[in-house]
Amino acid sequence: GHVDHGKTSLLDTIRGSAVSEGEAGAITQHIGATDIPLGTISGMAGELIDPSDFDLPGLLFIDTPGHHSFSTLRARGGALADIAVLVVDVNDGFQPQTEEAIDILRRTGTPFVVAANKIDTTPGWNPQDGEPIQRSLEAQSERAESMLNENLYEIIGQLSDAGFSADLYWRVQDFQKNIGVVPLSALTGEGVPDLLTVLMGLSQRFMKEEMAIDVQGAGEGTVLEVKDERGFGATIDTVVYDGVIRNGDTIVVGGQEDPIVTEIRALLRPRPLEEIRTEKKFEKVAEVGAAAGVK
Repeated sequence: GHVDHGKTSLLDTIRGSAVSEGEAGAITQHIGATDIPLGTISGMAGELIDPSDFDLPGLLFIDTPGHHSFSTLRARGGALADIAVLVVDVNDGFQPQTEEAIDILRRTGTPFVVAANKIDTTPGWNPQDGEPIQRSLEAQSERAESMLNENLYEIIGQLSDAGFSADLYWRVQDFQKNIGVVPLSALTGEGVPDLLTVLMGLSQRFMKEEMAIDVQGAGEGTVLEVKDERGFGATIDTVVYDGVIRNGDTIVVGGQEDPIVTEIRALLRPRPLEEIRTEKKFEKVAEVGAAAGVK
């Protein structure tokens, strides 16, 4: 999404931590990965999710930078994803980086949902913290609801202009043909249960086969960043998307000239519900299985 449309705030709400406050210039400078277990998701989604309906262990979020100078990074995050969340400020609608993100999603054929953020800024809005969107809408005046609807249908029109058929998610019959729009507020948490429900439902229904992993197979992953860390030397921040990697394994990494063949000296993982980008206290682990963010 576009800068300041609320991507990291939305993740923070889901994560319950405040990465945003520790950020350089309030812009996400790195791709981070956050592991949200199913138990946490079902706790937040309340009656919208019955955990026994799911075999997926949870969701791994990759937080992609929103500033125009990171378009190569953002394309890298997008290509790795099974499913994307396009965050749009409900008042601003599509902006240049929204168009750029849409272009990446179209090119890579990545399924996505739209998070129409900042609904709490609708004039006269009566916030219902953490509630599912339908329940929140019931608490609004007719005027506030109609102003919100006007903005939402503006976004649905912009999606249509970009070649995507879209509607409010509860009106979508076929998620493989139509894009679901989820109205929410990262600030109040309204509609966040709906977003999690839609992501889990889509993953479970349409992508289960694509998401299946070889639990014992060789590890495969994507390198997000190369960093020099004090005490470790050169490290790579990686999302492992298939198989298992173990301490001492030989790995092959694409280099600028030739492939780099090297050995894993240490595997460092942030704790669950933390963010690979800001977590200083990593734990050393013997092995990591997909899907996971690991240094």
